[in-house]
Amino acid sequence: MARQPKPDGRKRPLRESRLGRRTELRTPRLRLLVVCGAEVTEHTYIQGLKNAARNPAVSVKIVKHPKAPSQVVEHAAKLLEAADGAYDEAWCVLDVDEFTDLDQALRDADRHHVGIALSNPCFEVWLLLHFTDHRKHAPSYDGLVPILNKHTPGGYSKTDLDFRHYQDGWREAVRRARQLAPEGKEREANPSTGMWKLALAIGGPQ
Repeated sequence: MARQPKPDGRKRPLRESRLGRRTELRTPRLRLLVVCGAEVTEHTYIQGLKNAARNPAVSVKIVKHPKAPSQVVEHAAKLLEAADGAYDEAWCVLDVDEFTDLDQALRDADRHHVGIALSNPCFEVWLLLHFTDHRKHAPSYDGLVPILNKHTPGGYSKTDLDFRHYQDGWREAVRRARQLAPEGKEREANPSTGMWKLALAIGGPQ
């Protein structure tokens, strides 16, 4: 009777199977480009959220471009084109404030497929929603600061924002922001903010 060959002990099929499973489970990272239309506050906040969330499913490049809204969108569109596929999405973080070119900025953003995280009247609405369900009309930045001062240890500073004050409340801010205005209608609603969409993209779904 012929002898049966002994197994050679090689584990190549098992190793290949493991590699296959790892490939199937690997999720492509969402590559975001975020252009902030202000010098400090938005950039500091988004960097803080990125660091705190440590979301392995997303990479975020943050750029400051403190100009009028249409110029911010134009800059984002140029960076997106020059990157030649390095980003999956581009976003601009903008305020309504008293800018006169906002409508143009929104049209350009739609044409260039750039997302807009718009706050009305300003980014401080988004910050305030971390602490309270604020729904009262906010005529300007100056009207929101005294309210933020009540919730921020040491008082609110636009140039010295500490993300640790907001870290525990950003998901609650998402919930509150979604109730203030339909998605994409922040231009018509005061107070409102579309920052919740960008926050979820960076921090991950609830």
